Amino acid sequence: MDIQERLSFFAALYRVDENPQAGMWYLYLTIFGLCIVVYQLGFAKKLPLLKNIVIYAIMALGCTILCFMGVFLPMAEGLIIAVLVLAIYRLRLRNARNIKKEEQA
Repeated sequence: MDIQERLSFFAALYRVDENPQAGMWYLYLTIFGLCIVVYQLGFAKKLPLLKNIVIYAIMALGCTILCFMGVFLPMAEGLIIAVLVLAIYRLRLRNARNIKKEEQA
């Protein structure tokens, strides 16, 4: 079985099998960026700066593990779906709040 067939979409897109060093960095940055978006859309609250730094540092460490698993498993693809679901949720929540404000006014 060819390794190219087993790669996830983003691992194949970044050609992790041909250029592992650059490909893994691109995959890591993609996963880390998507994790930041998921965190901001679904879980972020106003926190002091030091607590935010700690959260992002731990997230960066966790994304390292996700990056290694993301070579053969659809980690980045799952994060894209999470971003879409949370964005739709946020949009619907904002629309519902706007309708509620209009009804009260």
